[in-house]
Amino acid sequence: MRARMLSVALLVVACVCGALAWFVFRAPQEGPAYARVATVTTPLGLKAYLVSDDTLPVVSMKVLFQAGSIYDPADRRGTANLLSTLFDEGAGDMDALAFQSRLEDLAVSLDFSVNRDNLSVSLRTTTDTLDEAFEMLRLALCEPRLDPDAIERMRAAILASIRLDSGDPSSIATNALFGKVFGTHPYAFDEKGTDESVRSLGRDDLLAFLKARVSRENLAIGVAGDISAGQLAVLLDRTFGPLPETASGPEVPAPQPVFDGSVTRVPFNVPQSTALLMQPGLLRPDPDWHAFYLLNYVMGGGGFNSRLMEEVREKRGLAYSVYSALYPFDKVGVWLVGTATENSGMPRSLLVIKEEWTRMATSGPTARELEDAKTYLTGAWPLSFTSTGSVASMLASMRLLDLPPDYIVKRNDIVSGLTLEDLERVRKRVMDPALLTGVVVGP
Repeated sequence: MRARMLSVALLVVACVCGALAWFVFRAPQEGPAYARVATVTTPLGLKAYLVSDDTLPVVSMKVLFQAGSIYDPADRRGTANLLSTLFDEGAGDMDALAFQSRLEDLAVSLDFSVNRDNLSVSLRTTTDTLDEAFEMLRLALCEPRLDPDAIERMRAAILASIRLDSGDPSSIATNALFGKVFGTHPYAFDEKGTDESVRSLGRDDLLAFLKARVSRENLAIGVAGDISAGQLAVLLDRTFGPLPETASGPEVPAPQPVFDGSVTRVPFNVPQSTALLMQPGLLRPDPDWHAFYLLNYVMGGGGFNSRLMEEVREKRGLAYSVYSALYPFDKVGVWLVGTATENSGMPRSLLVIKEEWTRMATSGPTARELEDAKTYLTGAWPLSFTSTGSVASMLASMRLLDLPPDYIVKRNDIVSGLTLEDLERVRKRVMDPALLTGVVVGP
């Protein structure tokens, strides 16, 4: 027990206390470690982005499978989510308790989660247990037990979460808005599924989804830490080699969202109303993405530096929080606006949001707003890489989007080179106040 506690403590110290030093405080002539991205191609043809550095004995890996909830069968919503909770609930000859105990003994962190597009896997380990950590991941993905007691335990936890969401105004608004805009398309449905659909799921449904979607064809891998390209290539083939080579099952078509400009009220007896609005956005690979990202920062993504916060909260005191955010899903991009305020103030808040949306769509940002946004976004960029985990996550996203390995280095130059003309082109192309479609949850 004492050895186990010591190994866990060492991992925490290495990953948390030393992470910033590993990536930021390096000799100037070497440059930041996170900028040295190598492409690793394995004998099986798997590709990964790797930032290799031996400063700390820690390795993190992020894996993204295109196996999110949009691939759930129409009558089995919540399949991907339930499956994601079961990968570490027993694998191979180890039941749930034995599997979790083994992870603890090795001081290995292994996490699984699902969103609409992807199944996400996060692995973190020290170099002393590198081989064992990858073997635990192989067992989880390739030999999950899916024991009946584990299924029922995870099902109960998900059903409890669904019940909690049914009383949460933000969750209600999100589900109502996505249902309103996307109709019957898979993007309309919450990853967790419904009470009815989750209760109907069986072991065969989980195995069928696993076989169909978790394959070598549709994964993206990012790795950072004390590991060489040669070591990684061997471990990747050993870990993911047993998976099916290709995915199967019907493809999910791009949605045809409906933005009719209306706002629907969802009755809910609370003292504070919650509103969400949505209009079309851009896909992440779009050439105008960075200009769009900057435009959103000025509009509502910049916190207290944004127009919406200035006009809705600071000048008028109508809401504590108001924001905008970009959602570049795999098959559609949307632009979301959200606020919450006491019930009597919601109509005025929505009116001001619409007015500001119209003003930005008509005249665009000022030169000062543009420069302030570029200063912040370029200055904050290195802070995205303060741990092996954060670097691995960025690298996996880059692989998923097929961004070049030098994107990390070039990104700030792209942002710095944006002009008012670039933002004018994007606002004319994208912004349309008449399309802002929303829901308000409140009495």
